[in-house]
Amino acid sequence: MSYLVLDSLRHQTQDVLKEQFAFDVLMGFSAPSKFLPSKYFYDATGSRLFEQITELEEYYPTRCEFEILNKVGGEIAEFMQGKPFEIVELGAGDGRKTKVLLSQLLKLTDQFSYIPIDISESAMADLDDSLKQSHPSLTTHGIVGDYFASIRHLENTSDRRKLVLLLGSNIGNFDFPSAKRFLHSIWKCLNHNDLLLMGFDLKKDIEVLTRAYNDKHGITRDFNLNVLTRINTELDGEFDIQRFTHHGMYNPRHGAMESYLVSLEHQEVHIGALEKTFEFNAHEAIHLELSHKYLLSDMQHLAEQTGFSVLKNWQDSQCYFADGLWQVNKDFPEKDFSRSEY
Repeated sequence: MSYLVLDSLRHQTQDVLKEQFAFDVLMGFSAPSKFLPSKYFYDATGSRLFEQITELEEYYPTRCEFEILNKVGGEIAEFMQGKPFEIVELGAGDGRKTKVLLSQLLKLTDQFSYIPIDISESAMADLDDSLKQSHPSLTTHGIVGDYFASIRHLENTSDRRKLVLLLGSNIGNFDFPSAKRFLHSIWKCLNHNDLLLMGFDLKKDIEVLTRAYNDKHGITRDFNLNVLTRINTELDGEFDIQRFTHHGMYNPRHGAMESYLVSLEHQEVHIGALEKTFEFNAHEAIHLELSHKYLLSDMQHLAEQTGFSVLKNWQDSQCYFADGLWQVNKDFPEKDFSRSEY
């Protein structure tokens, strides 16, 4: 496999990325209700901790989606109607789940290529090496870049039908209006009858959800606290990690798991790169992440509102997770999603 680094990323030097991190921390800690963007979870340590989370007994999403992907290859091949196509994966990461699907499809057809897209060049390089070992016959062309720039690049290089993968439950990190804007942006980059296979974490017993985000080994706690360690390391922060705790809770009104760090006492923390000291009251929360959960009817509504038709929904045996196969409908009228309400 070879991969292309888009020009839009070549200019993102470490200094530029550090500057953006510092700005986001300043904005988050200066807000009336403090927050940090969840994208800062994933440095090398955070990525390693998240891999450990996916192996936990309490954390069902990865296990459930593996179960689904182990059984859908034949049906997906039928939907492609025996014609050459491209599998385009948004946020490929280490490709563990995708390899299950690729192996199934390769037993049925070799008329496809795999185009993983990831923002991280190191992740792409690792996936490159891994695929050479696990799938040596697969035609693969990776792209290092953001989702939309990468899909637009493909528009100019290939007219093959596309099957876009958005696995995991990444769509849950958007609130519903933002999810609609995101999905319609994907729709605009694709052609009529292209397909999208997307994972959804389903609504279920609240105790199951709560355990998944508060594991007994404390790995989720360490994963969330690591964002403060990043600030210490990269921005000369002075956080005492022991003076914060992790709290994960389900908000039934929003239909979402919410993750917070909570200050255990009144404290002031200086961040050298910002030349600023921030005050944290006892029990004050820092919001880190929302993870929205879906009903099948929510998935249907979201597809209809963003220019897709639902072809099939697959669920695991416990009905905890679903992967939906959607088809692009270019007869869908253009809408203004800037003030969209769900």
